[in-house]
Amino acid sequence: MLLTISTTATPATDLGFLLHKHPDRVQEFGQSFGTATVFYPEAGEERCTAALLLEVDPVKLVRSRGKNSPDFSLSQYVNDRPYAASSLMAVALADVFRTARAGTCKAKPELPEQAMPLEISLVCRGAGGLAQEVFEPLGWAVTAEPVPLDEGFPEWGDSRYVRLTLRGTLRLADALNQLYVLLPVLDDTKHYWVAPDEVDKLIRAGEGWLAEHPSRGLIARRYLGRSWALARTAIARLAELGDETEEQLEPAVSEDAQEGETAVDEVLTAENDADTASDGFAGTAGTRADEPAPRDGAAEGEEGGAKSRPLNTLRREAVVRTLEELGAGSVIDLGCGQGALVAALLSRPRFTRVAGMDVSAMALTIAARKLKLDRMSDHKRARLTLFQSSLTYTDRRFGGYDAAVLMEVIEHVDPPRLNALEHVVFGHARPQYVLVTTPNIEYNVNYEFLTGLRHRDHRFEWNRAEFAAWCERVCAEYGYTVEYKPVGDIDPENGSPTQMGVFNRA
Repeated sequence: MLLTISTTATPATDLGFLLHKHPDRVQEFGQSFGTATVFYPEAGEERCTAALLLEVDPVKLVRSRGKNSPDFSLSQYVNDRPYAASSLMAVALADVFRTARAGTCKAKPELPEQAMPLEISLVCRGAGGLAQEVFEPLGWAVTAEPVPLDEGFPEWGDSRYVRLTLRGTLRLADALNQLYVLLPVLDDTKHYWVAPDEVDKLIRAGEGWLAEHPSRGLIARRYLGRSWALARTAIARLAELGDETEEQLEPAVSEDAQEGETAVDEVLTAENDADTASDGFAGTAGTRADEPAPRDGAAEGEEGGAKSRPLNTLRREAVVRTLEELGAGSVIDLGCGQGALVAALLSRPRFTRVAGMDVSAMALTIAARKLKLDRMSDHKRARLTLFQSSLTYTDRRFGGYDAAVLMEVIEHVDPPRLNALEHVVFGHARPQYVLVTTPNIEYNVNYEFLTGLRHRDHRFEWNRAEFAAWCERVCAEYGYTVEYKPVGDIDPENGSPTQMGVFNRA
């Protein structure tokens, strides 16, 4: 099977630096099922093409399956799958281009972050528009030409394979990670046993694009070998990363699930989900379009690679650090979602009272599950309160705390209802401190594939001047002062991705 990657960037031979493969050399890489060869059919300043040729040894392929494989038929040796891109090509690609997938280049460190025009060609499964369904939302222009069963007998019709061509402008690391995930999705099978660690591989390779993909349920199900237990775990984790509201949660992945059942419903009713679904509280507002995914410097299966820290982690740490600096002992998280900030606060004994409030009963149910409320010690349980309410209606349970936190909440409120929220938080609850974080829309230009707002549930996003104007008006009306703090990497012109206002009651 053959996969080619071409670019017309200037100079096009930079492709060799990104792939860490010299255009003048032919390199071979042994695989457990055959041999992968990298060579360059063309390498000029205006256009450069790298080819990955995978030659499958059917005997080695069978031996790599293990002695417990239930299939002892001749189809192990003679079938059409080894001749089209599948999990075989995906595994070879991950091994041969591991450094490129990690987005690193020592020779030219600036290159991996640059989007470049790419054209990728291969033969794979993808009939019925599946290739378009999974690749087009990622910004690719997709051409899928059916491969006939036999060109000499056109009346036999088309095979299940297509000649796929992808054209787009994006980072090479992103393109390779998308191929790594989506080739097995198109083939709908894997040549090896799908173990639970495949969920981690999927989440890692899908950082920055999978959580917001409209077909993420289908992708997870097919990538994970149609294991509904693994797929529901992946979908639940993606729901956390995507900051989904209750109404937007992914449908259940089990094919016999009842109508209206969500992936989270499956997680909550599964006997072993408490351990398999937990990923250490990825965050109430995890990696999505407004938070560029961290790029794991380690290759697939490697440990200790340098990892970028996701914005949701930086934001949560900034909030906790500020609360500690202010000396707050009791904190209420208004709009706590699935409880990431609540968990962080509970882990610090200095916060003697911690409350989490959300409008979504489902989010609170998940939070209780993730916090292991049923197994929590009596001492820690006495410090915690979880309850359902709305931020646009006064509720006496909001009062009595040193500090209140609105972390990535206000942008989800319709502008005409902001006045009600202000009255409830600043006028009625009136804590000593209020911490508000919200996206800085000026920073959005740094997300090359972002169109519109950062999340489909955002009602608005403010620039720094608009946020400051809102903060100053609230201070004047309710008797607070405010200090501004940036969160995340700071762009010299556009500021930080998240802006935080720290209100102090005068």
